[in-house]
Amino acid sequence: MSLSTVRTVRELRERVGAWRRAGETVGVVPTMGALHAGHLSLVEAAQARTRRVIVTLFVNPRQFNNASDLAAYPRTEKDDAAKLDPLGVDVLFAPDVAEMYAEGFATTVSVGGVSEGLCGANRPGHFDGVATVVSKLLLQSGADFAFFGEKDYQQLQVVRRLVADLNIPVEIVGCPTVREEDGLALSSRNVRLSSGQRAVAPALARELFLAASALSQGKDVAETLAKSRVAIADAGFDPVEYLELRDAETLQPVEHMAASARLLAAAWLGETRLIDNVAVTPA
Repeated sequence: MSLSTVRTVRELRERVGAWRRAGETVGVVPTMGALHAGHLSLVEAAQARTRRVIVTLFVNPRQFNNASDLAAYPRTEKDDAAKLDPLGVDVLFAPDVAEMYAEGFATTVSVGGVSEGLCGANRPGHFDGVATVVSKLLLQSGADFAFFGEKDYQQLQVVRRLVADLNIPVEIVGCPTVREEDGLALSSRNVRLSSGQRAVAPALARELFLAASALSQGKDVAETLAKSRVAIADAGFDPVEYLELRDAETLQPVEHMAASARLLAAAWLGETRLIDNVAVTPA
C-alpha cells in the first residue's frame, strides 16, 4: 500500500475518526520535512507504540524569525514521501499555509518559563510559533502519542509544558538524538555545511560530551563551561551563541550539580546555526 497524503484537516479527522471507531491507537510525528534518519527513528518509535502513524509535514512560517532562513529551508515533499513509503506510515498530513492559518487567524499560544533563554533569547517569537503550530497539529490529529526528538530539547520541554497546561489528551514521547558516526547530531540544516565546515561540525558534540563528563564528576560548572566555550570557538565556530547547563525539566540555570541536568549549546559555522545537547547526571 502506497503512502496516503492528505492536505485538509477535515480529511485527516475523517481518517482518524475511522481508526478510533475501530479501537486503534494513533501516533503523530510532527516534522517540517527534509527528513533524515533522525525523523525516521521517530516514525519507528511511533510504530512500536501505536497502531496507526501520522507524519505531518508543514514548514511553519510562524516559527521563523528570519525571512531568509524561512526561504532557504529545504522543501522536499516528494523525497520525504519516498522515505516514508516503505516504513508503512498510514498518512502524510501536508497542509498548505492557508489550511493551517486561514484568513483572519488571530491566535497565538505562548509558553513562559521553559521557552525563556537559550534559543528563546536568540530567536524572538520562535517558540510562540512552535507552540501554536504544535497545539494545532495535536488537536487536528487527535493522537494518543506524539513523538519529538531530544535534539531540540528546549522545544521538547515547551511542548510538554503546553500539553500539561492546556490539558491536551496526548502523551509526549521524547526520543534520543540520532548522530552521525563522528558524533554530529542529525539535522536538516546539516546539508548547508560546506565540506570544510562539515569536518569542523563534530567538535560541538565532542566538547559537549567532554564537558558533561567533567560536570558529572563534580568539576566546577562555571570553569567547565568557560573552558568548553573556548574549545568550541577554537574549533572554528563563530559565534558560540550559548553554552549553558540547565535543569533537565524546568530548564532553570544550574550553578552547582545536584540533580539531572542538560548541557545545551548553539553555535554558528558560517551561515549555519547548529544546536545540540547532552544529558548530565551527577556521579
